[in-house]
Amino acid sequence: MITWGIVAVLMGFMHSATQFYWLRLGLGAAEAGFFPGIIVYLTHWFRYQDRAKAVALFMAAVPLSNFLGAPVSGLLLGVNWFGLAGWRWLFILEGAPAIVLGVITIFYLTDWPHQAKWLAEDEREWIAKELEKEKEIKAAAHSVSVLQALRHREVVLLALGYFCVITGLYGFNFWLPTIVKGLSGLPNLTVTLISALPYFVGFVALLIIGWSSDRTGERRLHTAIPMFVAGLGLLLSAMTQSIPVLAVAMFCIAAAGLYSFFPAFWALPTTFLAGSAAAASIGLINSIGNLGGFAGPYIVGYINEQTHSFIGGMLYLSLSAIVGAILILALRGKSVSSP
Repeated sequence: MITWGIVAVLMGFMHSATQFYWLRLGLGAAEAGFFPGIIVYLTHWFRYQDRAKAVALFMAAVPLSNFLGAPVSGLLLGVNWFGLAGWRWLFILEGAPAIVLGVITIFYLTDWPHQAKWLAEDEREWIAKELEKEKEIKAAAHSVSVLQALRHREVVLLALGYFCVITGLYGFNFWLPTIVKGLSGLPNLTVTLISALPYFVGFVALLIIGWSSDRTGERRLHTAIPMFVAGLGLLLSAMTQSIPVLAVAMFCIAAAGLYSFFPAFWALPTTFLAGSAAAASIGLINSIGNLGGFAGPYIVGYINEQTHSFIGGMLYLSLSAIVGAILILALRGKSVSSP
């Protein structure tokens, strides 16, 4: 978090393409280290029965930050303070909180519940025993090494499925304001406000699916169905671009699917892996998946340029999300059941 925040702030002071490329590489490296650690960290604190809700609350920050950040970013783009353009202030002011919160994390959060002095003693003992019991059961039933985990059929399917849906997510996030602008012709601030609506819908859907997955104990369908919904929303958005209001409604459906798959998805690796094997596998899944963050925006941009239309790009993102759902359905049911 601290490294990411520092690099983000430095992007507000870049002056060349070379600086941009190096700083963007640094942002990716910082995020790559942060995300798998967080997913594993949540397994240190939350039982399997509560894990999807925990992931949902954490991942809710993504659509919520887009919902709140879109209009804030739109306002910042229009300022010019102390001789610095608005886009520079956007990086500086939105990167700084990560530094502050990263420092707080070091001194406030603990690695394990038994170290948390801000918990009552009986609470510390209860959650520690619950997690230890789960760990023992899982180790006895699914004991694998790190190398075995990285070659595990389910891990490979999860990585490929994640790549497909992240392709859709990043392509959607990157091009949504541009598409809304092109469809409506409205001013930038109005466009950012309209673009915030799908993220709010995604935020609500994410919390609901996380709660539902923990209530039922089911993970696979709670991952695959949102992916199918995302694919359907993206498909319908391509078919309704002549009617901007309807297209925005379809973007809301797409966002609901693109964000609500997260809670159950990130509970899946920890259903059959534990400890260092789970951490390594989550890192692999995240790394391969995040390549979709490059593929999605790039391929959509290429299709848009070749066809002079957003329809082809949306169809590509729709297909990608649907393929991701099919890969998740290919997971073996017995491998993704509660420990």
